[in-house]
Amino acid sequence: MGVVVGIGLAAACGFRVFVPMLGTSVASLSGYLDLAPEFDWIGTPVAAVCFGVAVVLEIAAYYIPWLDNLLDTIATPAAAIAGTIMTASMVVEMSPFLKWSLALIAGGGVAGTIQSGTSLMRGLSSMTTAGSANPVFATIEWISSLIMTILAVVLPILAGMIAVALVIAAFIVFLKFWRIWRNRRTVTSAAGEPVR
Repeated sequence: MGVVVGIGLAAACGFRVFVPMLGTSVASLSGYLDLAPEFDWIGTPVAAVCFGVAVVLEIAAYYIPWLDNLLDTIATPAAAIAGTIMTASMVVEMSPFLKWSLALIAGGGVAGTIQSGTSLMRGLSSMTTAGSANPVFATIEWISSLIMTILAVVLPILAGMIAVALVIAAFIVFLKFWRIWRNRRTVTSAAGEPVR
């Protein structure tokens, strides 16, 4: 069950990096979640305070129009790393090789894919609304991260199913953007302009 909890938390990292880390810390401190021994530091009061400050800063930064798009450039690798850590912290009885392989592929992959999808959607929002819709988008993201974090802890199977659905949705978004890009290249080459 720890793997499913970890993947649910990784999905939450795809929306906001520090919300699931804070949720995991609080759940561990309250005795609701058991962490892998090497990740006991996540369940300490100091870590909870640090994650709390990071959550406030991360959420606030996404409400600054130019900064939200800048943050997206580092958010994807950060989300993948956080997703890997969250998944690894939940896996207790597994060989280190399997544990880290699973954490990297499943946890990091889920978080990175979801974050990439939200980055594309934010970019589209910035292009079509000149950034005026980005605060709404930022609110939806942090609330989604909070909901996924709670579900991962309380209803992990449901969180796992939602994580799979989110990854599928992100791939659909990628395909749509790829088709738009491909069609623009085709139109450009048909017009006789150089294709890059």
